[in-house]
Amino acid sequence: MAHKFEIYKDKAGEFRVRFKYNSETIFSTEGYKSRASAENAIASIKKNGPEAPVEDASVA
Repeated sequence: MAHKFEIYKDKAGEFRVRFKYNSETIFSTEGYKSRASAENAIASIKKNGPEAPVEDASVA
C-alpha cells in the first residue's frame, strides 16, 4: 500500500502521526501525550478529510 499513517514517538516522548506516500512524509501532526490521542487524530483525519474544502492561498 502506497499510503499509510505512522504513529511514532518524538524526542520529547510525545506520540505523533505521519502520513506517508511511498515513504515520503506528506504531513505530520502535533505531539500527543497518549497513543490513544494519536489514534483519535487518525480517525478524525479519515472522517473529516474527504469533506475538507480546498483553500487557495496563492490568489492575491
